Amino acid sequence: MNPRWQKLLKEYVEALAVALILALIIRTFIIQAFKIPSESMLDTLLVGDHLLVSKFSYDIKLPFMEKSLMKTGDPQHGDVIVFEFPEDRSLDYIKRVIGVPGDTIQLKDNVLYRNGEKVDEPYKRLDPHGFGRPNFGPVKVPDGQYFMMGDNRDHSQDSRFWKEDKRFVPREYIRGKAWVIYWSWGGPLDVRWNRIGTIIK
Repeated sequence: MNPRWQKLLKEYVEALAVALILALIIRTFIIQAFKIPSESMLDTLLVGDHLLVSKFSYDIKLPFMEKSLMKTGDPQHGDVIVFEFPEDRSLDYIKRVIGVPGDTIQLKDNVLYRNGEKVDEPYKRLDPHGFGRPNFGPVKVPDGQYFMMGDNRDHSQDSRFWKEDKRFVPREYIRGKAWVIYWSWGGPLDVRWNRIGTIIK
């Protein structure tokens, strides 16, 4: 092979290897893409929204393992997070943090009470034709676990409905905090330009 072409090929291979390593590092430690498949988080998130999830908001973990190298923060009330579904860890879910360890959670006629105090939820959506559970609890959130609910309360399978022994999300199941919408469409010819770049709150 011509030495010039050999050198060029080597440079391309090295550049590709570096790009792959960087992509692996970014996906493992920094961000992960996630697509919204259901209406459980309306109106905050729409079906067809594509998100970036910050993986270092709460922990830095070893690649391909659950072990945390360093804790960087704790999930807070109202955070929208991606996590492994407690009843089937092969599935990723996205919901809002409603209860943190030690909280007592109760619903009365679709009104949320946390530790006996009424909680204002501007993101909440109700649908009288849904399958909601307007009354629930009280339940106490165990240490190291979280109580999750969808914003679209009457169309969300969440901690209210999961099996009693899988009701809460262990911290180690959390993949990261939903950060920003980088793409959104309702169909091939329906790009929602106004949603692109929206920070998730």
